[in-house]
Amino acid sequence: MNIGVLDDTYDVVRGLKCFARLSEQGHELSVWNDHCTDTDVLAERLARTEVLMLMRERTPVRAALLERVPALKLITLNGVTPHIDLDACTRQGVAVSTRGYVSTATAELTWALVLMSVRRIPLEMASLKAGRWQSAGMASGLHGRTLGVWGFGQIGQQVAGFGRSFGMRVQVWSREAGLEKARAEGFETASGKEMLFETSDVLSLHVRLASETQGCVTAADLARMKPDALIVNSSRARLIEDGALVAALRAGRPGMAAIDVFEHEPMLDPFHPLLQMDNVICTPHLGYVERQQYEGMYGDQIDRFFSYLQGNPEFIVNPEVLQSKRSR
Repeated sequence: MNIGVLDDTYDVVRGLKCFARLSEQGHELSVWNDHCTDTDVLAERLARTEVLMLMRERTPVRAALLERVPALKLITLNGVTPHIDLDACTRQGVAVSTRGYVSTATAELTWALVLMSVRRIPLEMASLKAGRWQSAGMASGLHGRTLGVWGFGQIGQQVAGFGRSFGMRVQVWSREAGLEKARAEGFETASGKEMLFETSDVLSLHVRLASETQGCVTAADLARMKPDALIVNSSRARLIEDGALVAALRAGRPGMAAIDVFEHEPMLDPFHPLLQMDNVICTPHLGYVERQQYEGMYGDQIDRFFSYLQGNPEFIVNPEVLQSKRSR
């Protein structure tokens, strides 16, 4: 079958061990390394594609595109599907297979951002390269300080565990199921969102983006934070109310931010306000971007592709497609 992979920005897919399984069985692989949202270009690229393997939510797949790729039969990915028009997929007879994937990479990146921020590592590195010694201001440690974790899914749980290992007091705010799990694992739980923002020295967001969570971090929430506090967002940019973070940092509460996600990606504007602030560390959505993670996520998709070929499709989120095919 003809298999397409989009957004391989690091040009690593062809070298992953898991993809050798496709060529061994005679499947044809096409890989594109740039990020493209132009429907005309995508339709031309995917004209012969029968299986589309996506890396998370990078490229939207809407009705206008689906109607122009008649060969497409299956989309595989890991994670949620807000970027995919599932109704249009069903109309076009395209099955969508997705499931969660246990990730350590995002939690590791989150903790790297925390350490770089509180110890002022990027500023000190730049200062040293400019011929200055210890000139970025006195840093703070983590031991004994309070880590707030909003969201206690698998990434939030890992970050809370890192905080515990570093001797921090950890407090969790989440949905009730998350709070119960946090208590069972011996973590404190905040009495409410206000307490979480007011008392956390480091606050890390691990909330899934949905219509009800978009903008859930408001300007008023940020204004409650300490002037020397750090907010970390390695989840989704739209969790924070539009424009609120830049305004809050300029107002001095919180004092620092570490950001791995942006409202529009790829974010290629060197004059973005967050990139102009010395008290902000920004990375280009690196949370899950590492080789071991790619091997695992794409390997999982390839497993599901082979299950589909064998007539045993798994984790299909629009099962009406399968029912329709069986009735023909």
